[in-house]
Amino acid sequence: MAHNSTAQSDEMSLGDRFNAVAAWPMRILFGLLDRPFRAIQRLFGIERMPYIFLLPNLAFFGLFVVVPLFINFAFSATGGTNLFLADRPFVGTEQYRYLADCGSYLDPSTCREDRFWRGIYNTITFVVFQVAFMVLFSLVTALILNRKIRGRGFFRAAFFFPVLLSPVVVALIWKWILLRDGVLNAGLTSIGLDRILFFVDPTWSMFWAIFVSIWAHMGFYTLILLAGLQAIPPDLYEAAEMDGTKRERIFWRITLPLLWPNLLVVIVLALIKAVQIFDEVFVLTGGGPGTATQFIVQYIYTTGFSNQVQNFGLAAAASVVLGVVLFALTLMQLAASRRREDN
Repeated sequence: MAHNSTAQSDEMSLGDRFNAVAAWPMRILFGLLDRPFRAIQRLFGIERMPYIFLLPNLAFFGLFVVVPLFINFAFSATGGTNLFLADRPFVGTEQYRYLADCGSYLDPSTCREDRFWRGIYNTITFVVFQVAFMVLFSLVTALILNRKIRGRGFFRAAFFFPVLLSPVVVALIWKWILLRDGVLNAGLTSIGLDRILFFVDPTWSMFWAIFVSIWAHMGFYTLILLAGLQAIPPDLYEAAEMDGTKRERIFWRITLPLLWPNLLVVIVLALIKAVQIFDEVFVLTGGGPGTATQFIVQYIYTTGFSNQVQNFGLAAAASVVLGVVLFALTLMQLAASRRREDN
């Protein structure tokens, strides 16, 4: 018995020795870091330490977000094709006046920069249909996945899986499916139907741009709505069922009002994401046919970088217009989040 206790003590001592040796490098590292942080704490005081820890992140944010914003504003007030600001003439608001010069804002062909306005109208069309169907499908999917169905965990993972994929990967997968000799047309010809040239017809191109975007992002919004549904107390549903309330009335009187804060967040986030659409559609359709699926972000990209004559000032002015729209949508998101917290 004494022999066993001695062996256990030897094993514990070996384990303690191993832990001490393994922790030795970390102890040295923490000791080296401790001295400068103690000196900073003595210099600035313990109440200012959170700002010290935030300083590297704020510096990174300022260098890669705030500074480029000011540079972009500066470019939007200049003209010419030179890259460096010192070589570009100051034109004030000329770029904005050029973008706004239209005979009729309802007809892009009457505008001096018709591609900009076609990009705006295409973006509006995309946002209206994509956000509407995104919210609808996400809500229906969340309601179904919130019920006790067989394989619920699998379906939740399956709906969320596309969110984990890169937008470029998503676009390449669907492009492989929708090409003239792709999987979908192979299936159509196998049952005796004609091929459909999805990327030649403007209507089909816009449809698939909306569909692929919904398929890629719906899982994220479904997750938000599912969390909201699970936060609703079950007692409310039990009381409504005991009173003999119909399911439709339960949805309109209980589920939707209590889910509305989550639904509002989903709507605003979907709006922000839809306005910024670029990579998926750029890889899927290239903005074609013609300019049928060219959205505002692609206009900025082609004007500033991919055109033979690169107009940095015009692209910067268009990005400022887009930034104002996104800023307004962000304010809506913050207001929706605050309202959700208050409720």
